[in-house]
Amino acid sequence: MNREPIIFVVDDDAAMRDSLRWLIESVGLSVRNYASAEDFLLDYREQPGCLVLDVRMPRMSGQELQKRLASQGVVLPVIFITAHGDVAMAVRAMKAGAFDFIEKPFNDQILLDRIQRAVTQDADLRRRHTQQACTLVHLASLTQRECEVLDRVVAGKSNKEIATDLTLSCKTVEHHRSKIMRKMQAESLADLLQMVLLVRNP
Repeated sequence: MNREPIIFVVDDDAAMRDSLRWLIESVGLSVRNYASAEDFLLDYREQPGCLVLDVRMPRMSGQELQKRLASQGVVLPVIFITAHGDVAMAVRAMKAGAFDFIEKPFNDQILLDRIQRAVTQDADLRRRHTQQACTLVHLASLTQRECEVLDRVVAGKSNKEIATDLTLSCKTVEHHRSKIMRKMQAESLADLLQMVLLVRNP
């Protein structure tokens, strides 16, 4: 399902939230503002986009929110907004998986560029996850013999080699390969290999 990306802004400073909303909406992106990490957690429902997050906030800090999201398996890219004195905290956040951090005062265009990159990364990752899920469903539909043939196809073996390995005729191997291509909904051998490798080497 294609959903429009949303830029989630979490900052306890109302003026900063309003300024960021105006800036981000000026390039046609949708924005949702939150005064606290708790408010964001109550509202977020796995929508695509990215999270623009203040490092220092009362009750739950930006880093604590980042950890909470990671523990829940949420992969939303996080861009931290940080004052000069918080750079060390921001670096720790980057090591914990944040997409980027920007020091205040920041250049508007730099922030917009990084938001666009984060949104693109998020879309690519979600597309990859969808493809992996579809591939796993297709793989589950294969018989044991078809899986054995597929493993050898992925290993680069010829029909003759597969036939020898599995004590089958080449014609039977071709039949299995044809069924595998149909079940996997692969248009070519290269397409089939990409699907399987995406699952086996995520």
